Amino acid sequence: MTKEDLRIVYMGTPDFAVESLRCLVEGGYNVVGVVTGPDKAVGRHGSVLQPTPVKQYAVEHGLRVLQPERLKDEAFIEELRSLQADLQIVVAFRMLPEVVWAMPRLGTFNLHASLLPQYRGAAPINWAVINGDTETGVTTFFLKHEIDTGAVIRQVRVPISETDCVGDVHDRLMLLGGGVVCETVDAIIDGTAEATPQEQMITGELRPSPKIFKDTCRIEWGRSTKQVYDFVRGLSPYPAAWTTLVGPDGNEMVVKVYEASIVAGSSSGLSCGAIKTDGKSYLHVGTADGMLSLRTLQLAGKKRMGIEDFLRGFRLAEDSKMV
Repeated sequence: MTKEDLRIVYMGTPDFAVESLRCLVEGGYNVVGVVTGPDKAVGRHGSVLQPTPVKQYAVEHGLRVLQPERLKDEAFIEELRSLQADLQIVVAFRMLPEVVWAMPRLGTFNLHASLLPQYRGAAPINWAVINGDTETGVTTFFLKHEIDTGAVIRQVRVPISETDCVGDVHDRLMLLGGGVVCETVDAIIDGTAEATPQEQMITGELRPSPKIFKDTCRIEWGRSTKQVYDFVRGLSPYPAAWTTLVGPDGNEMVVKVYEASIVAGSSSGLSCGAIKTDGKSYLHVGTADGMLSLRTLQLAGKKRMGIEDFLRGFRLAEDSKMV
């Protein structure tokens, strides 16, 4: 069988999933259908329907699109079955029921943005950066019942630099993933895809990557400077780490922190969350063992701004603090 004969159904939703679909289409693979999320109502009154990035790409290239509300819906299952897929590929999509992932004769594989078995779960890129890892990668694996536990087909590693934010790593893995997806399809076609059970790859403690909520993103100033710095990087630009700025009068304001740096050689001259600033060019916040310099901030209802613009437009009282 050739790539032109192999019938592929592709499943994905966000921008991260567009690159792999693009690589398949431009590589001449036979994508017979695309499954993505429903259009979302946007605008002031929800009057405009916004398609997913994957749908936008699929429509532009004349691909058949399926948008089920429920993946167990009988009408969807029948339509999916009618596509007669030999192989299904999942990138950044919902958890599939067995009736869906077990349908193709060659199975269903997923592209996951971590070095499995590490960081199983919804937010692997964020947690790798938050935890200060110096390496991550992408993994393709065959789906089975338990989430992100199937046998590994391919895995490619990339470094994480000390200055990378999660947006940098996301984009790097997105581009890398497209090629790895095509390589995986090629290996399945020519019979060289050797799937390794993840149980054989476990060498230490496994780190999870659970879904990130608003409360997850709150900065804990009682941690070390490096931990807070990595935390900010791991949530920038989305969903963004945040803290509460408390004035001497008790007034509180939520502040999102998009960029920060470690103040070199600083010992903890400030208590955790205490502020030091010249009112013009820098804003330092005390941590458990030093100070973090905040570089790019956003007040609720305001635009994102560099620290000099922030200080120019916002006067900080001497004994304000971050909590």
